[in-house]
Amino acid sequence: MQPISTERTLITLVRTDDAEDLRTYYLRNTEHLARWEPLRLEDYHSVDAWKDRARDFAGEALRGFAYRYVVRFKGSREIIAVANFTNVVRGAFLACHLGYSIDSEMQGKNIMFEVLDTLIPHVFNTYGLHRVMANYIPENARSGALLARLGFEVEGRARDYLKINGEWRDHVLTARINDAR
Repeated sequence: MQPISTERTLITLVRTDDAEDLRTYYLRNTEHLARWEPLRLEDYHSVDAWKDRARDFAGEALRGFAYRYVVRFKGSREIIAVANFTNVVRGAFLACHLGYSIDSEMQGKNIMFEVLDTLIPHVFNTYGLHRVMANYIPENARSGALLARLGFEVEGRARDYLKINGEWRDHVLTARINDAR
C-alpha cells in the first residue's frame, strides 16, 4: 500500500521492518506515555518483542483485524506518532477502536490533527467501516479536544474501563460515524 501523505507527514501501515523504529519511538516516549498506557512487562521493549509485534501488526492488517500506522515527517525515518485502528468488527457493526500517541516533542504542533483528519476518512473509505470509536481518560483534555475537533461525539462514560498505569480508570466514550455511508 502506498504511503498516505499530509502536508508534513507520510503515514504507512506498520511493516516488519518498522520494528526498530517503533522500539526507538516508544523508548524515547516511555515517560511521556506512561500515564496513558497499561503497565508494561520488563521485556516489553526488547528488540525481539518489537520484531514479533511488528510482524503481528502487519499480519493483522492483511487479515483485516486491525490497521496500525506509523507517522514520519517527509524525508525522515524517525517515527513521530502512531495511530491504531483496532478491534475491527465486520457484519452489522462495521466498527473499530482508535488509539494514538505522539512524540512528546511534537505535542501542540497540530500534527496529530493533520494525521487523523486524513487517516479517518481513509479508513472509512478503504475498509468500509461505519463507526470509529475513541475513548479517553477524563483528565486528558488534549485528547478530548482533539477528538471533538475531529468530529467525534461523546456517547457516555465507562466506569473502570481500562487498567492504565496500574489503576482502573474511567473513560469518556466517543465515536465518529461515517456519514458518507
